[in-house]
Amino acid sequence: MKLGKIQKLLVARKTDHGLYLTDEKEEVLLPKGETTPNMKIGSEVEVFLYKDSEDRLIATVTRPPISLGKIALLKVKDVTSIGAFLDWGLAKDLLLPFKEQTYKVRVDDEVLVALYIDKTERLCATMKIYDYLSTESPYKKDDIVNGLVYEIIDNFGAFVAVDGKYSGLIPSKEIYSPIKVGDKVEARVSRVQQDGKLDLSLRKKAHLQLHIDGDMIYEKLLDSPSGFLPYHDKSPAQDIKKEFSLSKNAFKRAIGHLQKEGKISILQNGIELKED
Repeated sequence: MKLGKIQKLLVARKTDHGLYLTDEKEEVLLPKGETTPNMKIGSEVEVFLYKDSEDRLIATVTRPPISLGKIALLKVKDVTSIGAFLDWGLAKDLLLPFKEQTYKVRVDDEVLVALYIDKTERLCATMKIYDYLSTESPYKKDDIVNGLVYEIIDNFGAFVAVDGKYSGLIPSKEIYSPIKVGDKVEARVSRVQQDGKLDLSLRKKAHLQLHIDGDMIYEKLLDSPSGFLPYHDKSPAQDIKKEFSLSKNAFKRAIGHLQKEGKISILQNGIELKED
């Protein structure tokens, strides 16, 4: 009997409460409300095993969106004094203990969790999914991927579950605009590490990003009443990041490109639009 997993068991006997299924060593009840007429003695039934509200092993033909050691996005149904309860489609909601939360969750939040067995032999959820993510992704450098930010550590960056199952990281140096846990992101694979983990960038390849950054800066100049902005290639990096959400190097490339196109002039104290 494999708690938290989908498995095939044989119908051993019928009772008023339902069918007892067996792996030829143990038995587990499939409640009457989940049985069908074609489930005969000796026939095979595919079920998921969990524990009911009285802590008894129980079988269900319902397939929850998560199984032992796997990851899924689940909705918070309730928050109590012992933790949050998640909706996973079964009669008994799934407990997400406070100690397994990476931030305080609220009712109706959708959280990315893994399923594990706790010390009391019960199924629980954890938001600490780093060790559950696969490093065997099919992606290579410069591929575009989608993922969910599940944790942020200032010294490292934003940890991302790519496709909800692969390990990815947006390094701190690649984050130039606000990002938070729960954000869905589209990113470019900047590097595949030797262990298979993915380094991600929210920016496109340099020659493509150059035009995007240039257009953004140009729009800001157009919006400026004077057609002037007090930022230039000698401005402090933190000022450029705050105003444009760009690194200093990206800013310098972009204004250099705009200057070559004849759209702006780079002055000692800033940049300004060129008159037609």
